[in-house]
Amino acid sequence: MRKWSRKNSLSGLKLRSEMDAREANVLRSLVGAVSGLLAERAEEAPEDDLAALTGLRTGNTTAPEDPRLRRLLPDFHRSEPGSPDAERADLNSALRGLHEPEIIDAKLAAGSVILNTVPTSGGKIVLTPEQADSWLTALTDVRLALGTVLGIDADTPDHLSPDDPRAPHLDVYHWLTWMQDSLLQALAP
Repeated sequence: MRKWSRKNSLSGLKLRSEMDAREANVLRSLVGAVSGLLAERAEEAPEDDLAALTGLRTGNTTAPEDPRLRRLLPDFHRSEPGSPDAERADLNSALRGLHEPEIIDAKLAAGSVILNTVPTSGGKIVLTPEQADSWLTALTDVRLALGTVLGIDADTPDHLSPDDPRAPHLDVYHWLTWMQDSLLQALAP
């Protein structure tokens, strides 16, 4: 992938890059996998009679069991040491039920922008600033999910030994990080 560049045109600011077919397939696959997880979560939401009457959607009221989804859809409030957990659990449950559908919708919309703008066989990519914002959101989601699977934390080295099964995936994680940083730099005035 080429570094993102910033170009002004008669129709406004455009951000450009180019990706080969292999890179496009990897990115599309990762975004598709994260979108699939989110779509499955949305489909698991219980049916609510009141929501059907009022038109207000409700989502799951319990935190996801899948660690990747827990990272993408965290609790709204974290328990503090010594605080009553029951109140926090009730608050998280209510907030999750109210807001999770819109959060998932936003994440799916961001992922669809990548899927719609990356040529399936590689090639040039041209984005508007709004599309670039969606890319940044979707890249963050993919990095969070992949980082969770790989167990990435502050102590993870930049490079793993070649015999570590996570090594190739860590390279992909670093590539996504570079892509996101390059796009951020191109967006900056």
